[in-house]
Amino acid sequence: MILDVDFHSGVPIYRQIVRQVQRLILSGILGEGHQMESVRDLSGRLKVNPMTISKAYSILESEGLLQRRRGIGLFVAPLAESRKASQSKALFDALLSDVAAAAVQMDVDLPQIISGLTEHYQKIHSQKEK
Repeated sequence: MILDVDFHSGVPIYRQIVRQVQRLILSGILGEGHQMESVRDLSGRLKVNPMTISKAYSILESEGLLQRRRGIGLFVAPLAESRKASQSKALFDALLSDVAAAAVQMDVDLPQIISGLTEHYQKIHSQKEK
């Protein structure tokens, strides 16, 4: 599982982890039944406090994306398609809200936003097709 933590972004590390794992699960990259990396292993790999990972995993568990199997670990929970769709939309809306807020703060106009988004989308989409 590839996670990228930005220690200088101003976004709490546990939030960054939650969002990235949400995207990995909702996109199907982490499928139902996938065993998550242990708190100790992930905290060591990312060089963050184990409590940070534990908090992120607890949030994902409370959202129903992860399920704990006592004595074994955490696993990606089964998700109904309707729930998956609604959680994907909520996550996407939150990302768009962040982009919109940054654009307003930086005084970027709507045509620039649309042009930039189109450019990034096409670049990433073409990489996905390879």
